[in-house]
Amino acid sequence: MSPSPSPTASGPLSIRPVTSAADAARFVDLVWSLYADDPHWVPPLKTEVHALIGGIKTNPWFGHAQAQFWLAMRGDTVVGRISAQVDSLVLTHMGAGTGHWGMFECIDDQAVADLLLTTAEDWLRARGITRAQGPFSLSVWDEPGLLVQGFEGAPTVMMGHHRNWYERLVTAHGYAGIKDLHCWSLPIDKPFPEMVQRIVAFSERNPKLVTRPVDKSRFDAEAALILDILNDAWSDNWGFVPLTPAEIAHVGKKLKPIVFENLIRIAELEGEPVGFLIALPDINEMTRDLNGRLFPFGWAKLLWRLRHPRVRRIRVPLMGIRKKLQGQRISSLMAFQMIEYIRRSCVEEFGAIEGEIGWILDDNGPMRSIADAIDSHVTRTYRIFERPLVPSQD
Repeated sequence: MSPSPSPTASGPLSIRPVTSAADAARFVDLVWSLYADDPHWVPPLKTEVHALIGGIKTNPWFGHAQAQFWLAMRGDTVVGRISAQVDSLVLTHMGAGTGHWGMFECIDDQAVADLLLTTAEDWLRARGITRAQGPFSLSVWDEPGLLVQGFEGAPTVMMGHHRNWYERLVTAHGYAGIKDLHCWSLPIDKPFPEMVQRIVAFSERNPKLVTRPVDKSRFDAEAALILDILNDAWSDNWGFVPLTPAEIAHVGKKLKPIVFENLIRIAELEGEPVGFLIALPDINEMTRDLNGRLFPFGWAKLLWRLRHPRVRRIRVPLMGIRKKLQGQRISSLMAFQMIEYIRRSCVEEFGAIEGEIGWILDDNGPMRSIADAIDSHVTRTYRIFERPLVPSQD
């Protein structure tokens, strides 16, 4: 058994819904005790987590979904947390009867994990859900999956990190893995293999193909364009749920401070925008010492660091090419051209030496082929689990 959040935690085990600001604070703060001895954990920004779970006023996801949050208590000490959510877009795109749980954190105690998961399942079952999947914290666009491989390193920006006993607790409750999401890493301070360089050179001789940097002075329009391509490009992927206009605007506002023009490319074919690639500096390197607090001085520190960021790692969270071009030769040309141009900017402007691509679905053949071509390798794996929910006998 691993240490509990408090060596003095004792008393009966119970669970309570999050119903107040004080409950929400305890829900968010739990991870500081759970990961106190984990050298690879990066404290999340508390304002971001509170906004994620705060309802429609701070997260437009609640415009098409509902969620409930719980705390597991051992006496007066919080020893676990979980969410359960039903999303109308998930029901449409992932199948009727599909519900999710997430935000799962727990001491190494099967009884606590069982109580959390059973509570979430009961809530889902009461809303007609017949299969529970998780973790989604809160959606596929936030932090999906449970880390099952790659515990020895720190996560990059917007990726999760978990204790190594979570998989055991979840599978012991009856869950089986249904989908793996991989992060691929590679050195970027040296040129790509010669084959990739030849492809890029060939693409540059095609006058119909142009990959341009994003224009931050037209940020709202550029963000809407990119996310429109994304909704089209990813529509056949497992787990895909389209972003709504309100979510697109929200994501754009959230990402704007960490958007750098030469790290986002839009591919145009005969003047039509048909693809994009987004790369982000690993902001975790800049926020780790803030210990989750932007105030009173953390925000000023972060803004200063973002003026001319120098980071070791760059993450590519999203790339997409419109469906009508997928599988065609031109799509490979634009993909490698965007990747190479961004690689150069990462090294020259940000001093980065390592890149991470991900996540990539385990069955996404085209993206895995690109990752293989640039000599990257899987360093972290996140797993989605599923369990059928038997209807209540009550």
